Amino acid sequence: MNPDALERIAAVLERISPPPAPPPDFDVADAFVWHAGEQAAHDRLDPVAKVNRVDLELLQGIDRARDTLLENTRRFAKGLPANNALLWGARGMGKSSLVKAAHAQVNAEGERLLLVEVLRDDIPTLHRLLSIVRAAPERHFLMFCDDLSFDRDDTHYKSLKAALDGGVEGRPANALFYATSNRRHLMPRDMIENEQRSGINPGEATEEKVSLSDRFGLWLGFHPCDQTEFLSMIRGYCDAYGIEIGDEELRAEAIEWRQTRGALSGRVAWQFVQDLAGRKGVTLSR
Repeated sequence: MNPDALERIAAVLERISPPPAPPPDFDVADAFVWHAGEQAAHDRLDPVAKVNRVDLELLQGIDRARDTLLENTRRFAKGLPANNALLWGARGMGKSSLVKAAHAQVNAEGERLLLVEVLRDDIPTLHRLLSIVRAAPERHFLMFCDDLSFDRDDTHYKSLKAALDGGVEGRPANALFYATSNRRHLMPRDMIENEQRSGINPGEATEEKVSLSDRFGLWLGFHPCDQTEFLSMIRGYCDAYGIEIGDEELRAEAIEWRQTRGALSGRVAWQFVQDLAGRKGVTLSR
């Protein structure tokens, strides 16, 4: 074949298959967001300059979950064995806030732990992310999937199962997975029940669906708070951010606020604090 033709073919192939992206600089931030491209060469780990989180001490009513997750995170950051964790339960009760707060607390204690957020739609590319993680064994990576759930005909859960198990190579020792979900088994109940009714082997079909949650060695349940805990959350925020308000005034306004929302949760408490701070002319910064 003509040498010029070979060069033209080589140039076309190079455009179709671009060279691999350079390794990310993990010194620029403590947190990153994984963005998967159509090809591995287009994958990105974008640094997060400032993580949206609250201090660990401000998370009220979840003491057991807080202490358990924090200890698990400390062990992992020190290179000791630790479990993947699934934080499940009532919405707005601080599941994702706890993950980010535990990460910040461990780093504040002198460890170097990197938080990597993985969006649900990018779960099928986790094997590519793990290749990057495996190439940096001196670092410790906390993979974080927020608000994770799977619906009917959604096969992304198979990719997550493979990532948690690690396949032939095994999950990298420097990678740990934390996920939050409103569902204990990550699947809607009617989906599991439908599998039981319609499957040729109902037991096997159900096991296939619920076995994903079994890959998480640590389950932490979050339950709705009561009114006392709700008011305690608000008082903690007010004290931390310097919002001056008497207990009786706070109680009356907070109860009225939660009645309009029809719910008691940490999220509703924070929404009330934002409204209160705005009315009082207080900036929410520490």
